[in-house]
Amino acid sequence: MKRIVLPILSLFMLGCGDDTLPKPKAYLRLEYPTAKYEKAIVPLPFTFEMNKLASPIKSVKTSESANGVDIKYPSMKATIYLTYKEVKNGNLDSLLRDAQNLTQKHTIKADAISTNLFKNEEEKVYGMLYEIGGDAASQSQFYVTDSLNHFLSGSLYFYAKPNYDSIYPASEYLKKDIKRIMETVRWKE
Repeated sequence: MKRIVLPILSLFMLGCGDDTLPKPKAYLRLEYPTAKYEKAIVPLPFTFEMNKLASPIKSVKTSESANGVDIKYPSMKATIYLTYKEVKNGNLDSLLRDAQNLTQKHTIKADAISTNLFKNEEEKVYGMLYEIGGDAASQSQFYVTDSLNHFLSGSLYFYAKPNYDSIYPASEYLKKDIKRIMETVRWKE
């Protein structure tokens, strides 16, 4: 009798369970506060507006001919690096080429690179914003110049392995900050 009851009881226990279904994909919902901007005072020949979410600016000497400003976003593990160089002795072509070549180095990992021309005739600020799609090290790069005396370039980097899907929300948020920087650059005379 035990030989018959035990197998039948085992069949009931195995046959009565719910089917296991895989969980649907979930997406991380990241919300960032509305950006509030203030004028950034830097010891360089320009000013701009920056997001109050960023930590205080750190000025750095990047080389003999360049100075920089690091705008850190600790909550997003990101930094916008700004590098200022003086235009002199006809070096504008070289500065433009260097900025464009830096962006082109990301084509190995980038899915796409889009360019957005920027022009503010009234303030004599002209430039280009590069938006880089894919798992590239930098998601945005830009430069602005007055074509005569000043050249400012910038790059956005995250302190994480480049995974476009993961950093996309933060990247989009910071692109707005980069656009604001470009729109509010004012050269000191």
